[in-house]
Amino acid sequence: MEVFLTLSIVVLALISFIVEWLPVDLTAIAVTVLLMFLGLVTPEQGISGFGNSATITVMAMFILSAGITRTGVIQIIRDRLIKWGGNGINQQLFVMVGLVAPISAFINNTAVIAIFLPIIEDWCKQQKNSPSQFLIPLSYASILGGMITVIGTSTNILAGGISEQLGYENFHIFQFTSVGLLTFIIGLLYISFVAPKLLPKRESRMNSGIDNSYDLQEYLSEVVVTNTSSLVGQTLRQSEIQRKFDLDVLELVRNKIHLPQPVADKVLKPGDILIIRSTREDLLKIKNERGLDLLPDVKFREQSLETVLSSGEEKIAEVLILSNSRLIGTTLKDLRFRQRYNVTVLAIRRGAELVQGRLGKIKLRFGDLLLVQGPKQSFIGLQTTRELLVLEEREIENLRTDKAAIAIGIILGVIALAAFKIVPILVSALAGVILMVATGCLKPGEMYGAVRWDVIFLLAGLIPLGIAMENSGATEWLAKNLVSVGGHLSGYWVLTFFFIITVLLTEILSNNATVVLMIPIAVRVAETLQLNPYAFMFAVTLAASCSFMTPIGYQTNTMVYSPGGYKFSDFTRVGFLLTLLMTIAVPSLVILFYGLYPS
Repeated sequence: MEVFLTLSIVVLALISFIVEWLPVDLTAIAVTVLLMFLGLVTPEQGISGFGNSATITVMAMFILSAGITRTGVIQIIRDRLIKWGGNGINQQLFVMVGLVAPISAFINNTAVIAIFLPIIEDWCKQQKNSPSQFLIPLSYASILGGMITVIGTSTNILAGGISEQLGYENFHIFQFTSVGLLTFIIGLLYISFVAPKLLPKRESRMNSGIDNSYDLQEYLSEVVVTNTSSLVGQTLRQSEIQRKFDLDVLELVRNKIHLPQPVADKVLKPGDILIIRSTREDLLKIKNERGLDLLPDVKFREQSLETVLSSGEEKIAEVLILSNSRLIGTTLKDLRFRQRYNVTVLAIRRGAELVQGRLGKIKLRFGDLLLVQGPKQSFIGLQTTRELLVLEEREIENLRTDKAAIAIGIILGVIALAAFKIVPILVSALAGVILMVATGCLKPGEMYGAVRWDVIFLLAGLIPLGIAMENSGATEWLAKNLVSVGGHLSGYWVLTFFFIITVLLTEILSNNATVVLMIPIAVRVAETLQLNPYAFMFAVTLAASCSFMTPIGYQTNTMVYSPGGYKFSDFTRVGFLLTLLMTIAVPSLVILFYGLYPS
């Protein structure tokens, strides 16, 4: 009965992860609560994930990564990218991957993508290249880099913690670096010389202009307030037209002068011109009900909408919704987005899909790209939030570049202490956190903001599931059935089987959830067949990062999905061959370096 209940919860969790009934971190916590409620784990075991060394280490690594990024170390790498990139796409991809991957070996890869996205977009604009040729490779580079060291991703750290729970040694920092470096070289060559033939070359949004890229002419109009309009003598706030109709007033022009924001409290007069975002249907409704006249779009033909809406103290920019954002699953209307951030959303890009009508009712997703317009001052606030990423390069003066050498020294010290086994990685990482704050690389408040709490809660919720699998005997039951089916296969094919299953699972599940489920089963199968358990743990851990074929399997893929204007099939086309190469290479390299049989 315990086996049945545990596996039922696992299946329920998998379904929830796939269909996204709840955010993945909340699903993990719900699973833990259910396990405790059914008595499959004790309350102490249920909350053990929050005090687990893997969870605390991941938290510390987020803070250390923030210390590196806030001191402008990445901008030094950017200068090398521009200097060495050259003009040919093969050389440019080679240099980009060669620079980004090693950084991702030591810094959280979602943080790396968040920094490099605007850098690569700006670089593409300068080189007149399409971002669609560079952003999938950028994501792949961060994934390959994360496979080089144990601290490269939270998945690797979690896998080491699971190894310790199963009675084996935790992974040291360079545990599978030999395999990771060789897979990185394979990936580097593939991305530089094969991928360009498979990557889409779509017209750059920057080169085609905001107007064409977002088709703004269809949704932006100029209307004039007539003498008989019911709006005369009212403010926009009093009229409630923005609440009653699906429209946003972007500009108020009076006597050819653009009045400064906010315009909601300006009393409207006859002859005032409003630039509004609206569907044609609502535009006709407000015209008839409120006595407005439509103006021909002569002004828009004389100069681009981007120029009109970015004049004076106003600007337009693209903003990406990040994975830990509270905006996910809610609508702009529910959030009161305009009031909260003092900017207006003009359109939403979701991969290759462009959403313009009824924006207030669209449920937002991780990876959505919002085209927003508002006062320049408002974008400073947007740049400081951890929920949204403004796709423009951060000004160098906003970074603590004088602390860059200190931040690098702290990271190197953390790595050295762990590598030489002077102290565990948990201890050296926490010491590094203290030094980052004590030396001024990070402010105390930034330390808490740097942590990806969704990942922390995900790990804390998943760890008890692994305990329940062991306690109930579900792991043993699954392992025995797998052995009975595939026990006649050679050790190489059993290892390859686990690699393939893990790769397929990680394309649709959280990679952290995948290692929690697969490592204990792989270890039990290895023990039963008298094979090397470490080889199976390393293969599963590396496979969990080989998510190249979908934009949803790995967070960095989702982050570049909309900015690149990609279709779902673009990832499958480019990622399938790379996944096949990894499936051939990784099991063989694991056997070569660690052996198939216990020593």
